[in-house]
Amino acid sequence: MTAPLKVISWNLWHRGGAVVGDLADLVEAERPDLLLMQEAKQPLESLVHFVGGTLHWQPMQRRVYGLAAWSPHDVESPYSVPLPVSPFPLRVPPRLAQLLFLDGIAFANVHLSHGQILNRRQLLAVAHATEGPTVIIGDCNAIGAIRIPDFVEVGPRSATHRLQTRLDRCLVRFLSCSGSRVLARGPSDHHPIEVLIEPKPRTTDRAAGAAPRHRATGSKVSVD
Repeated sequence: MTAPLKVISWNLWHRGGAVVGDLADLVEAERPDLLLMQEAKQPLESLVHFVGGTLHWQPMQRRVYGLAAWSPHDVESPYSVPLPVSPFPLRVPPRLAQLLFLDGIAFANVHLSHGQILNRRQLLAVAHATEGPTVIIGDCNAIGAIRIPDFVEVGPRSATHRLQTRLDRCLVRFLSCSGSRVLARGPSDHHPIEVLIEPKPRTTDRAAGAAPRHRATGSKVSVD
């Protein structure tokens, strides 16, 4: 990776929200390396006729919409990760995460449940299904702080929904974010969020100005 990857996530709102023309305008204006979409309907596959690139659409069980990913770069076919479901009767249909890889980084496109305990379990499932540098991004339907081992929340702190809630999040593992912002909402009930993802800077103790560390070996002490 020679430059930060610009990633945009947008819940399109399947009830009369963003359509192909809105997405084409967004791509032309922002030039993302990766555009991840929630509540996306299959006709959005025609986006490539307007902006090129590749689009992968992932249906979700018993729903009229699914998850979608567009990129101007070569991206291997994504695969889905089943997420935990509610144990209660009359639960909503199961949810999936869409997992794909770009530039050696795993990206998980998510649209999680509204239950705050359940959506944390779903985030943990995604974390356990991935390894190495990973980005979890999308409509997490989360309220309050998210704490997942090894992950740091890096998305924008402003409201991302028309009801002034911050439902759309981005968490990274072994990566850093050099910038994030909320974009104009358009016809959806959610704002798109944009993050700039890059490798985590590597530092050594001495480069950081730290004192040498002493390592105990039996009764001896050695200096690194």
